[in-house]
Amino acid sequence: MEIVLASDHAGFTLKEFIKNHLKSKGFKIKDFGTFNIDSCDYPDFVIPACTYISKCKLPTKGIIVGGSGIGEAIAANKVKGILCAIAFDEYTAVKSREHNNSNVLSLGSRTVTSNLDYACKLVDLWLSTPFSKEIRHIRRIKKIQNFEKTGRYPKIKTKKLK
Repeated sequence: MEIVLASDHAGFTLKEFIKNHLKSKGFKIKDFGTFNIDSCDYPDFVIPACTYISKCKLPTKGIIVGGSGIGEAIAANKVKGILCAIAFDEYTAVKSREHNNSNVLSLGSRTVTSNLDYACKLVDLWLSTPFSKEIRHIRRIKKIQNFEKTGRYPKIKTKKLK
């Protein structure tokens, strides 16, 4: 599996640490930058990385890193076909795969790097967790994909309270 990486200046150091960690595990890496700690704008790196992922025919996942990971996730989710989730602990890393089938993981270098190895643990958990394929999760993801494709949201079927 190929892993696509991208970061801004605030995420550069963590991105590089994760890159070395993944290379040591034998993953093929495609790094979209940034390539230094000079101030830059995360959309310039995240959007091309996620566009690449969305068009890739082979199994590909992405890991994006910023100061908080929030802006990066917002930018990533603007790209058709991307399901990006922010993880800040083991629970969110696992659930973003099990329930949401995320194909991009966003990390905040200022939220998970009190220990760089912990950030790599989150990456490993995310990469090793399969999508549960439960009907309720498939149904929810299909609703998101349908909205992405058509711009229409599903009608909600609820009973009115009297």
